[in-house]
Amino acid sequence: MSDYETFDLGDFKLQNGENLSGAWIAYKTFGDKSLPAILYPSWYSGSISDNEWLIGGDKALNPAKYFIIVTALFGNGQSISPSNSKIEPFPHTSFYDNVRAQNQLLTQHLGITHLRMVTGWSMGAGQSFQWATQYPDFMDICVPFCGSAKTSLHNQVFLEGVKSALLAAKKMSSAGTGNDRVETDAGEARAWTKEERTVGLKAFGRGYAGWGFSQAFYREKLHEKFYDAKDLEDFMVNFWEAWALSKDPENLLVMLQTWQSGDVSKQEPYNGDFEKAMAGIKAKTLVLPSRTDLYFPPEDSEYEVKCMCPGVGELNVYPSIWGHWAGGPPGNMEDVKWLDERLAKLLAETPASK
Repeated sequence: MSDYETFDLGDFKLQNGENLSGAWIAYKTFGDKSLPAILYPSWYSGSISDNEWLIGGDKALNPAKYFIIVTALFGNGQSISPSNSKIEPFPHTSFYDNVRAQNQLLTQHLGITHLRMVTGWSMGAGQSFQWATQYPDFMDICVPFCGSAKTSLHNQVFLEGVKSALLAAKKMSSAGTGNDRVETDAGEARAWTKEERTVGLKAFGRGYAGWGFSQAFYREKLHEKFYDAKDLEDFMVNFWEAWALSKDPENLLVMLQTWQSGDVSKQEPYNGDFEKAMAGIKAKTLVLPSRTDLYFPPEDSEYEVKCMCPGVGELNVYPSIWGHWAGGPPGNMEDVKWLDERLAKLLAETPASK
């Protein structure tokens, strides 16, 4: 028996015009439905339970005060994905599609017409930005941490690297960022042998290892201090390879495509004008990058906030050497405390919509 629920979306029309037949979205709730609602979407490869570290009676996301909804990305293995459906090939899904599905879950199933806050890490941050631009009147507060409103060119380069490492195990090449997932017939189904999965996923994990944490994290040997790694190779095998081997390769490719194509201006009424999209945000928005994040650097966040209307956006940079993982599943409780304090302060100080 799963520890989450699903909501049937039926035949779900995607932003690109394709149809996701028999779609569903997975979710889990905390607290009573009568309380102010907070949406907390999942991140790249993350399951619903991977978000629970930020929820608790001693946290800003307190189920005694708020009705908290954690939703799962298309392709994460809980919402509709290649691994749990018979859809071949699985269509491209966007942040827009994920957020529209979440909106249907909230309004049609849970009876929620307004959110106190939407927040999330990494791809969860991308979904938070998407919410604030796609449904600008739906929430009071938006807090994207360690993520972006538009996937930068450098970020796309990183994703091409890990994607290509994964596909090499099947003797396939990437079709390129923003294109189809592989250089083959788009209608061709892909079955992975046990050997291909193992080789590809190990390579994927090792490629990711140079990006998730910062140079300073490794220089200070925090992998040994916080994860009890004997040495670097032990960390590569028992942290990064173990993480990657627990995933489905086709699921990873679906979510990676969503991430690579992320851009909140790819929707009406912005029509590709990124500055207009940022200016369209109405919710009080606190953008929290990590100063050592290798693919969501503070400079990108500064530009995002600069494009928002006066008084809407605020920037606060994690003073952390944990890189992207400053906002992720905790190993370092100092960063958890830093984030939680800012969420609590914003919830306390931002007026609720009437």
